[in-house]
Amino acid sequence: MAFQVYFRHFIAIILIIIVAISVERSIRFMIGKFLQRRAVQMNIDKTKYVFLKHVVTAVIYSLAIIAIIYTLPKFRSIAVSLFAGAGIFAAILGFASQAAFSNIISGVFMVISKPFKVGDRIEVGNKYVGIVEDITLRHTVLRNFDNQRIVVPNSVMSAETIINAHLYDDVVRRNIDFNVDYQSDIDLVIRIMQEECESHPLCIDQRTEDDFGKSLPKVQVRLVQFGDSAITFRAYAWSTNAFDAFDMHTDLNILIKKRFDKEGVQIPFPQRVISYRVNES
Repeated sequence: MAFQVYFRHFIAIILIIIVAISVERSIRFMIGKFLQRRAVQMNIDKTKYVFLKHVVTAVIYSLAIIAIIYTLPKFRSIAVSLFAGAGIFAAILGFASQAAFSNIISGVFMVISKPFKVGDRIEVGNKYVGIVEDITLRHTVLRNFDNQRIVVPNSVMSAETIINAHLYDDVVRRNIDFNVDYQSDIDLVIRIMQEECESHPLCIDQRTEDDFGKSLPKVQVRLVQFGDSAITFRAYAWSTNAFDAFDMHTDLNILIKKRFDKEGVQIPFPQRVISYRVNES
């Protein structure tokens, strides 16, 4: 008789687990199909759908655990005893799971306020830089440029300053800096940097109607600093997104350097003048 009771409980637990897994996978599959269908129709933010998948998983498995507890009489009596001492249990649980709840609440607020979304390139507090791959209940997953995954707790993400290259507008400006010799022809340096930047295929025109009225160039070049042994020129070049801007910047470093070599513009080494004082006594 006891064996039949235990066997019945065992079958009930197995059925609860199977149903929980089936429901969880079915709902996640439907959310994924809905997201895929909407993505084809329009440009949508899939962050909330990705986060919703994790919420659904947590809720379904929590309900499954509760169902298993109430299926077994022994577990049910333990649960009743725990609820009877709910004050002590709540205090212990509060201290033990304070960080976990903080991460969950931070994740919910991030999904609502949308400081970043899945697919954005962000910099977190001058510590981490990468592409947002996932936002779970507890952490945010970033993929850096070495294809490594950085797992950052949501509470840390909420507390840090975030630089988002994709928030509101994907267009990015890159500052192309070059140090040249003090004897260099300033007009020649400006012309070379402008021509190389403007002719690059990834450089876009961000001039307004007012800029056209003032006859401003597509890429402006400024003399920004007088250094110890060189003067610094900076070209302000725009590109459609952070990835193209990086490629454009690295290309222009090579192209401008080659053009300087061809035109005789020198990039000096740091120079120091050392004076020796001779003791005449």
